[in-house]
Amino acid sequence: MFTGIVEELGEVAAVEQLADASRFRLRGPVVTEGAKHGDSIAVNGVCLTVVESADGEFTADVMRETLDRSSLGALATGSRVNLERPMALGGRLGGHLVQGHVDGTGEILSRTPSEHWELVRIALPRNLARYVVEKGSITVDGISLTVVEAAADWFSVSLIPTTLALTTLGIKQPGDPVNLEVDVLAKYVERLLAAGVDPLHGQTPTGSGSGSDTGETAR
Repeated sequence: MFTGIVEELGEVAAVEQLADASRFRLRGPVVTEGAKHGDSIAVNGVCLTVVESADGEFTADVMRETLDRSSLGALATGSRVNLERPMALGGRLGGHLVQGHVDGTGEILSRTPSEHWELVRIALPRNLARYVVEKGSITVDGISLTVVEAAADWFSVSLIPTTLALTTLGIKQPGDPVNLEVDVLAKYVERLLAAGVDPLHGQTPTGSGSGSDTGETAR
């Protein structure tokens, strides 16, 4: 589990193309401190498993499913990436709950700079639009951001100087792809409501049949 607060702006050191996957070697001395085989590190919002770690770099195998569902397949040697280690239990939750499981990809549509911030508009797949609301949270390339405006097929976010300086959103341009992860809590609520379950009490509504202790509708 992550928070969407990027710890380090890393770099792709090498990419090895395999038959149905890719092996990435990524440079990030902050996130690799103490990292060992089997640990998780989020790369542009995608949770990857550390295969090897040494000298400020780590390698990770990315399977075809991940390449197809995210923008990691577009990375090349020298690409900059957002890096974050998993949150520690008992620590502060600086952003929001992020799984590192990408729901889809979007595209930067426009950037409107201001004196102290920048407004960025991003294309939104229509199947994700229902999970994105004004003032809600969304993860863009692993960055926890607050939605300024939400439309049917796009949304906008405001970026402060720190975000522009320390993440890939400071260098991405219109037309560039980004990974998107919506709030998982919204998806759980939707699933419960579709099943006729009261998410507050774990029961089916009155008159819908007797539910079990887990809130499942009796069959």
